[in-house]
Amino acid sequence: MTFGQVIAAVTCAGARILTGAQARWVGCAPLDVQRIYFANHTSHLDFVLLWSSLPARLRRKARPVAAKDYWCRGSLRRFVINRVFRGVLVDRAHFDRDREASPIQPMLNALDAGDSLILFPEGSRGPGPEVQPFRSGIFHLAHARLNVELIPVWIQNSYRVMPKGSLFPIPLLCSVTFGKPMRLNEGEQKPEFLARMRDSLAGLESV
Repeated sequence: MTFGQVIAAVTCAGARILTGAQARWVGCAPLDVQRIYFANHTSHLDFVLLWSSLPARLRRKARPVAAKDYWCRGSLRRFVINRVFRGVLVDRAHFDRDREASPIQPMLNALDAGDSLILFPEGSRGPGPEVQPFRSGIFHLAHARLNVELIPVWIQNSYRVMPKGSLFPIPLLCSVTFGKPMRLNEGEQKPEFLARMRDSLAGLESV
């Protein structure tokens, strides 16, 4: 086991102890199939909570999509995202440029390598539980890889555990709810698709 893997295991255990995070598979089972897990985003803990909620066999193949401009600042952040979580770094400043799909190429490369993705389509952290409008990256992914399941994931309470601007987490119970698999419908346009994905995610809050 590498040093990065040891840190990942410790982080996973710590997240579970801190939040008591419970995985709720209400719309699908934790099957060993390639997926894009897309979730609400209110805290730096979000991808850790989602990642640690996956069974070990799925966690080994699940890679969080992370903002290059944030995670490439400093050697510690680069070590954590690259060596601990095997993150897929993207340039979020170009996510909504429809002239080409190149901003999502790192994600396509990860999918083509057989990995699953953990994605936050809002692009940045919101101040509370309300789901912000989705950026277009998830549409381009769904269009480019029609066979990959899209799984909405609602992360409950993480914005209270570590609010935006907070340096230290607060112990509170959290849950991670996995919804039904989804795909891009034939002929579906970007606005309709993004609205449907956002609605499917927001609908898990009350499940």
